[in-house]
Amino acid sequence: MSDTSGPSPPDDPEKRDFIFITAGALGAVGAGTLAWPFLASLGPAADTLALSTTEVDVSKIAPGQAITVMWRGKPVFIRHRTGADIKAATAVDGDSAQFNALRDPQTDAARTAQSKINGKPAPEWLVMVGVCTHLGCIPQGQKPADRKGDFGGWFCPCHGSSYDTAGRIRKGPAPKNLAVPPYVFLSPGRIRIG
Repeated sequence: MSDTSGPSPPDDPEKRDFIFITAGALGAVGAGTLAWPFLASLGPAADTLALSTTEVDVSKIAPGQAITVMWRGKPVFIRHRTGADIKAATAVDGDSAQFNALRDPQTDAARTAQSKINGKPAPEWLVMVGVCTHLGCIPQGQKPADRKGDFGGWFCPCHGSSYDTAGRIRKGPAPKNLAVPPYVFLSPGRIRIG
């Protein structure tokens, strides 16, 4: 039987390389086109980015009062501490036995280091993310009638974590202190969080 297809064309390596490179490039572009929506969905939502900073007027918060504001979908506790609150917090710092017993040791000064008005320390202001570090509950202690725990700060009723007047964990299962977000005083009565 004879071959009717005729002679086979000569093998051209340059033509083959061009086809492989073109196919590879088109495959990479196609994979990138398919992957882009997935990768874009991993980033924060637009509404979260819009709330990346928030400004709060604290000029009307009297000593002993506290407010809760939302930042990045989380409650932030802002407390205008009294002299007694500050004294209770710094007493722990000065007592090495109490300080060494802290689960997450931080001085009161370290926790209020961002509280500066016109460059001067303002330890009367405590700003923290109001989420318990155990299971993410919201501790009580912001309202005058709330239970404030054994140390006068905040109390998480879910599992009994007690925080002191500096937001440090003192009792219960929470492993860490209440987190301090980035913030700055824009003026004596205005804070920008984030």
